[in-house]
Amino acid sequence: MSDRTKLFFARTARVLFRKTTIALAVLVGGGYALATHPPIESVGRGEVGIRLNRFSGATTQSREGAVLIIPGLHELRRYSLQDQTYHPVRSSKADGEAPFQSAEGLSLGVDLTIRYALDPVKLTAVAKNLPDDITTEVVEPVVQGVIYKVFTRYTVREIFSTKRQELQDVIEADLKPLLAADGIVLRSVMMGNVDLPADYRAGMDKLLAVELETEKMQYTLQLKEKQVKEAELQADAAKVTREKNAEAAANETIIAAKAQEEAMKHVLPFKQKQIEQRKLEAEADKGSRIKIAEGTAEARRIEAAGEADSRHKLADAEAYRMELVGKVASTQMERDGELISKHPLLIQKTLADKLSDKISVIIAPPPADGGFIGAALLGGGQHARDGKTVAAAETEQ
Repeated sequence: MSDRTKLFFARTARVLFRKTTIALAVLVGGGYALATHPPIESVGRGEVGIRLNRFSGATTQSREGAVLIIPGLHELRRYSLQDQTYHPVRSSKADGEAPFQSAEGLSLGVDLTIRYALDPVKLTAVAKNLPDDITTEVVEPVVQGVIYKVFTRYTVREIFSTKRQELQDVIEADLKPLLAADGIVLRSVMMGNVDLPADYRAGMDKLLAVELETEKMQYTLQLKEKQVKEAELQADAAKVTREKNAEAAANETIIAAKAQEEAMKHVLPFKQKQIEQRKLEAEADKGSRIKIAEGTAEARRIEAAGEADSRHKLADAEAYRMELVGKVASTQMERDGELISKHPLLIQKTLADKLSDKISVIIAPPPADGGFIGAALLGGGQHARDGKTVAAAETEQ
């Protein structure tokens, strides 16, 4: 074997030994690195992992779970996908470190809450440009630059009461595109307590009290107007109701009149028949009464004739009785006259007998002319004679 061939083999052996040594060293170093620094890292719940290749600059997004990270080649950044909030604490008080300025130039504090979250869609593209502290280095400067500019457009009164919602909407509209450029989604802007200067607050309270009183008066006037309108509507409704009732009553009257007219068409013939029937009944009653009257009159005539006949017979009987009684009396008087003529004292005795219960003793002289002994007691003889004369004259007549 020549020397040149030996030299070639010697050099080849040295090269192989050197490469084998280097390979073993690399394997030993890699094994040590894997043992001390495992190539597996994990992404927690609610997070997203961005793996950055240091050589190529490529990024890969990983969600919850394990991620292969080669030391020296890859870099893993973890970002929370949960909503986060930012409070400008230095601007929450009117006498704080950095109060807001209104359109009038007054300092005031506002309790703001900015709610935001990372956009997982844009995160992969902007991850290599995002700082570690997103809130301090990205959100805070953008929010401060917007809210100070927005508050200078409004007065204290508008910020405090009338345009709070509009102010929130304007801040949200200005912040959304600025934060979206950095892969941040703005959820909402909430404005809480507004801290005013003491002097301005006192004046604002008085002004609000006056405004509240004014609004109260306006509400009272509106209520009165509504009550007046309600009364008008009620009056109109009552009027309409009355009109409807009147129309209904008129319609009912018309319907009743038509029904009555229709009924009269049937009632009038019936009434006519009743009138004719009553006429016939009246004529029959009249004829009956005439017959009864004629019968009654005939009966009365018969009764009158019978009564007249009876009275005539009674009168004849009475006359016959009186005649007999007169005859008996005349006969008796004749006998008495004859007896008295024979015995004149019989009259005195009879008178004494009649007066015996009233007069105890009667002393009377006998008349000289032989007349009645009691003539003197009864009023004298002259009167007796006058009486007899009158009686005789009446008898003759």
